[in-house]
Amino acid sequence: MTIKQGYADGAAYIDGRYMPVGQAAIPVLDAGYRRSDVTYDVVGVRDGNFFRLDDHIRRFRNSMNSLRMEPAETDGEIHAVLNRLVALAGLQNAYVSMESLRGAPPPGMSRHPANCRSYLCCIAIPWLSVATEEMFERGMHLMIPKVRRIPPDSVDPTVKNFHWGDLTQSLFEARDAGADYAVLLDADGNVTEGPGFNVMCIIDGKVISPLRGALEGVTRASVFELCDEMGIPTEIRDIPADEFRQADEIFTCTTAGGIMPVSRIDGRMMNNDAPGPISTRLHDRFWEKRAEGWHATPVDYSVI
Repeated sequence: MTIKQGYADGAAYIDGRYMPVGQAAIPVLDAGYRRSDVTYDVVGVRDGNFFRLDDHIRRFRNSMNSLRMEPAETDGEIHAVLNRLVALAGLQNAYVSMESLRGAPPPGMSRHPANCRSYLCCIAIPWLSVATEEMFERGMHLMIPKVRRIPPDSVDPTVKNFHWGDLTQSLFEARDAGADYAVLLDADGNVTEGPGFNVMCIIDGKVISPLRGALEGVTRASVFELCDEMGIPTEIRDIPADEFRQADEIFTCTTAGGIMPVSRIDGRMMNNDAPGPISTRLHDRFWEKRAEGWHATPVDYSVI
């Protein structure tokens, strides 16, 4: 496999141009920078295969439509851009982000978003994981912070966005508490999501996912498919904080890590301070099916 010269650290595409990721930049006057006027999606590549690429592009398009963004590229062209970025960097395992940013208005026009053209920014870099190998082995340690999730009526969590003020604050609270990550509650005290991942709990053998306040994750959808295959019942409903803390098992799931079992919540140890049995079965089956080609789209490395 060939890595194009200069692309060893990753590749980027900005507004029609390819470049090494280290050269990628956006103008500081663009609304994407000044207003966090961005939507994005992330797809993973493992062993030379995208996972659920069409699902990620479909969700990305829905997010752009929700924010009234219309970059020049079609879905098919976005597919081709992402493939070429992975090929340029010669990556077998990659973290691939597609982003739509709003630019600056033409001279003499107001900064109203309707006057700002949207454009595409994409990157492919070596694989990143939310959880470290240590976290996978011992189980993630979570906590519930004081900061609450931004209300859905203010920022729609089903549209991936860069409004991370609440999530960033939760990360500092987690560090201060000696935990790996936080899981935020909504204004009613129900579980929503963590910084970059969905969260689920298991009670009496049933996998339960929050009803509202969280991204409708592609990996979350994969969990439901696995549960259906394995005969594990599922439910989507509100999960109060106290019920979540007392769950039999907890796990998180995201593109950047897959299914990640949890062993502690707010200092409470579950399953003898180790990943739970159902969470572990789901984790193992997820990667088994990935190795079998489940929802895989092979990267065409010849396009560089």
